[in-house]
Amino acid sequence: MDNYYEQRPKKSPVFTYVTLVLISAILSSALSLALASKIFPALTQQQPVTQTGSALPSAASGAVATSTQQLTANSASSPFQAVNIAKTVGPAIVGIANFQAGGPFGGSNMQEVGSGSGIIIDAKNGYIVTNNHVIAGADKIVVSLADGRNITAKLVGADSRTDLAVVQIKGTSGLVAAPIGDSNALQVGDPVIAIGNPGGEEFARSVTEGVVSALNRVLQLTGESSFNLIQTDAAINPGNSGGALVNWQGQVVGINSAKNQQPGFEGMGFAIPITDAMPVIDELMQTGHASHAGMFVSIDGTYDGQYAQAQNMPAGALVASVQSNGPAAKAGMQQGDIITSVNGKPIANFYDLSHELFKYKAGDTIKVGVYRNGKQLTLQVTLAELPPTNS
Repeated sequence: MDNYYEQRPKKSPVFTYVTLVLISAILSSALSLALASKIFPALTQQQPVTQTGSALPSAASGAVATSTQQLTANSASSPFQAVNIAKTVGPAIVGIANFQAGGPFGGSNMQEVGSGSGIIIDAKNGYIVTNNHVIAGADKIVVSLADGRNITAKLVGADSRTDLAVVQIKGTSGLVAAPIGDSNALQVGDPVIAIGNPGGEEFARSVTEGVVSALNRVLQLTGESSFNLIQTDAAINPGNSGGALVNWQGQVVGINSAKNQQPGFEGMGFAIPITDAMPVIDELMQTGHASHAGMFVSIDGTYDGQYAQAQNMPAGALVASVQSNGPAAKAGMQQGDIITSVNGKPIANFYDLSHELFKYKAGDTIKVGVYRNGKQLTLQVTLAELPPTNS
């Protein structure tokens, strides 16, 4: 996981209660609980939960797995809710080990250089989604299942521009797919659970609970910068990358991807919203690559707000080069231009530009504000499809 990328209050002693009152309260509570178990069994008994394992290729699917219906039947305040979610979604979370020839020390033997998590999204065909940075550079990918099986996986497709990847384990029986939810329905304060493999197999399928701390966060990280991220205080640690962020109905609403590990910060994890990720995931499953629109320019990453201010220049993305006959060149963009806006949205750096362009498709025409030689210009750029990436 990227480097950007956890008291109970003491009870005040009470000495004024008479023993008889205390005993009466205990007997009354026991009687109330016994009656409640007869009248409201859903609140006092753990509900059995099953998972069909059927494929869920799109977040837009109207039908939700049986497990979700049963989980929803439980009260949202039930103490067994987190238990049910862990039992239902846990088997759909896998460990992913990245093996490379020679590893970090050279040589020809395969060595594990990193590990992360993944989510089974299609049990029938064995498709698993994870982060691109989990499998980047892998010569061999090994998936560890909840039942202890370790299976070599095939890389179906990876996309560094969104930090998403899909791997496949073929001909594997007994797989369980995770129900997919709607991340657009999330609200700040909603309870969520993170499930993944922090630290590898030793802590496989660890469950942590928290809330949605914020929505629409944008990080300056390659891949994650494309999305409006979900921020959560559920504990996310190295190895959780690619694991699931699950809502209180037992549905995956995010792919855990990053954590703020700066000194002094705690409880700031980030997840890619599943609804925004599914179109990319579908493309990776169907074609092996994801399509993105671009202007065909390269950006100077050293140009930042501090440098711009020192040079009395505007904040923006500094164009280092323009590809001949590309969309930007045809619109009149030049090396040295500073991109300051896209369709009126301010651009302060490369990550802002990446975030805005992710919203558009090849063939769309956008208005690009550029600063050149002390003047502000507006260029009409018709975007074209960028070449695919594999890592």
